[in-house]
Amino acid sequence: MRIRANPASPTALLTMAAFGVLGACSPEGDPGANAEASEALGSSDLRIESVSTKPYLVTGGDVLLRIEAGEDLDLSDVRVSANGTDVTTRFSLDVPGASQGASLIGLVAGLGLGDNQIEARIPDSDATAALELTNYPITGPIISGPHETPYLCGTERFRTAGGETLGAPLDENCSVETRVEYVYLSTEDDGGFKAYGGAMPPDMAEATTLDGEVVPFIVRVQAGTVNRAIYQSAMLHDPADPTPDPWTRSRGWNGKLVYTHGGGCRNGWFQQGRSTGQVLNVGLLEMGFAVTSASLNVFGTNCNDLLASETHIMVKERFVESYGQPTYAIATGGSGGSYQSHQTADNYPGVFDGIIVSSSFPDVTSATIFTLADARLLSFYFTEMAPRQFSEDEQRLVSGFGSWGSIPNLSRGAARIDATYSETASPEEQGAEVGRLPELEALRYSSSNPDGIRATVYDHTVNVYGIDPATGFAARPLDNYGVQYGLDVLNSGQITKAQFISLNRGVGGYDADLNHVPERHRANPEATRRAVDTGRVLYGGAGLATTPVIDYRSYTDDREGGDIHMIVHQFSTRARLVAANGHADNHVMNVGGRWGYTEDRPDLGVLFRQMDRWLTNIQADDEPIALSEKVVRAKPAGLADNCWDTQGGGRGGGQAQGRVNVIEPLAYEGAGTCGEIYPAYPTPRHVAGGPLANNIVSCHLKPLDRADYEVEFTNEEWSALGEIFPDGVCDWAQGDLHGQGYQGTWLSFGPSDVNRAR
Repeated sequence: MRIRANPASPTALLTMAAFGVLGACSPEGDPGANAEASEALGSSDLRIESVSTKPYLVTGGDVLLRIEAGEDLDLSDVRVSANGTDVTTRFSLDVPGASQGASLIGLVAGLGLGDNQIEARIPDSDATAALELTNYPITGPIISGPHETPYLCGTERFRTAGGETLGAPLDENCSVETRVEYVYLSTEDDGGFKAYGGAMPPDMAEATTLDGEVVPFIVRVQAGTVNRAIYQSAMLHDPADPTPDPWTRSRGWNGKLVYTHGGGCRNGWFQQGRSTGQVLNVGLLEMGFAVTSASLNVFGTNCNDLLASETHIMVKERFVESYGQPTYAIATGGSGGSYQSHQTADNYPGVFDGIIVSSSFPDVTSATIFTLADARLLSFYFTEMAPRQFSEDEQRLVSGFGSWGSIPNLSRGAARIDATYSETASPEEQGAEVGRLPELEALRYSSSNPDGIRATVYDHTVNVYGIDPATGFAARPLDNYGVQYGLDVLNSGQITKAQFISLNRGVGGYDADLNHVPERHRANPEATRRAVDTGRVLYGGAGLATTPVIDYRSYTDDREGGDIHMIVHQFSTRARLVAANGHADNHVMNVGGRWGYTEDRPDLGVLFRQMDRWLTNIQADDEPIALSEKVVRAKPAGLADNCWDTQGGGRGGGQAQGRVNVIEPLAYEGAGTCGEIYPAYPTPRHVAGGPLANNIVSCHLKPLDRADYEVEFTNEEWSALGEIFPDGVCDWAQGDLHGQGYQGTWLSFGPSDVNRAR
């Protein structure tokens, strides 16, 4: 019997799309979409594809490959070699469905570092194909540049699913042996997971997956290390069943993958970490999802989106080589997890097919740091420079925040860009946070230890930003030159001209150690160009143009003690999508829900089911149209912007459990019910006239113009403004002064030479 494969089958297309191999799965004109040779296709239509990762980014010496053949060829005749050694026996027939054709799937191990050659042929014919692979160490790096030093291992502090530690590291890269543990979900009052010993306990729960499969709630958890990170993968699996692998799927796995993330940032450097994102997530596992995460995808351990993306790529490769290619992969996470989800989806399309984020920001480099840095400047000015010139309400208006408490709160958050720890500094002026780890505290930079480690976002991302020759430290894309603090509230008559002039004369800037100085700080031009052009400042028009996005949050703008997770940041992300793509129809916002998977807190489970339908609809759409169009028209009819009126007084939607689901478009200046219940407040940059997108590091400057103000300045006042802004003020409409244009996806900062960033 001759077994023929259909190379254009949906399964084959999905496999190729998984890491952006198909041009259709990347934005039109993407410079990085076709930079690698991912297949060899001759007149014989014999083809080799790398399934687990891009062929030029293989790690750990193994790779999952797929071989397909044209209509007139017999797969059973195919012979495969790796570097001249026959590896045919490592391949088995994969028949996903009668309508999808067949292919050979094989896990090839033992690859050498560097270039490797895979060849497929059919003897006594001219049917041949070849694929070159480039293999890197399992410890990385592949695209993020040289590893950071020092690096504190966390394996002896990391608790596995079964409650043990991973033990002492095996090498300087914090490696450990891969291990598998089984736990089960208990039905006892306290619930939770317990170690599974092989006999079915009476308190074992059951799970009903999205496929309708009813299985015992036993979870297989694999743990190991890649890229100097600890990773975990979890899925429902009864160890009495066959061991899952790329050819054998667990009954409890629905075939779909969720990548979870941890938040934070302020301690995120020089360490492996002691936790991953939550992989023992009862709600996700119960639906049958596999869940994976890594310690370097917890931003409180690693506040570097590039290193996070590299870890995503390598951990997903390990998952695919262990269990096979998932139908799709969803990224999810809040706060620092949203940075990673947004930026990997945009900069490395195909790693994730959809994202579900909460308490979100576009990225850490722009909107977040701009807001934190400005909050610290304002806090210092209001308390030290002009302690009685502004009332608390006037201070809040200048900051833009919904709560005055956000000024000191966010000032403390600026520690992530402050390299110096001081025992005498006020909480609002503190820096150099390293997670209270004595091993790192002793190494911190200070005046007495000028060669110490600098615990900042910029120094942690020095492979992108480079060294500033003026300081010898990491260059910094941070700028407030020409920024008119308080401009909008001046024009609305809420502060006086004298206050406006005094504020902008006295607010000052930062030196390289984030000490306050009278002069405004100016960004390093090259660091800014790199930030804008390589995706450290979220672009939104690359992979995100074809990615379904659900953004949900609880409302925190009005917290008395302040909070960084302001709703304006998700509107900044939407503004970038609109600017890059002409619309944000693939972006859905939800506010104020009961975010969980249980009957009394059901709303997060609903969002995952809606995303499942959305992605399934996209994959079922075989019309010859752009993927961006498919994404928009595949969105489920019931999935739309909404908010929850917990007082039951809103309009629209239906009532459920004493609350009203208000379905209406959400906007920054929304006048509807949702805008009334959950108003958005600006940041200091927005009050200074900056764009909603909040994506400009260094503004173009324009001369002072009296027509830009709603107040009349005297000649003396106008002369004072000229002294404060000798080179002019920000012309926000012209974009970033140093940005030259997005360079494309799948950029590398080394060691890979494919798509090297400029």
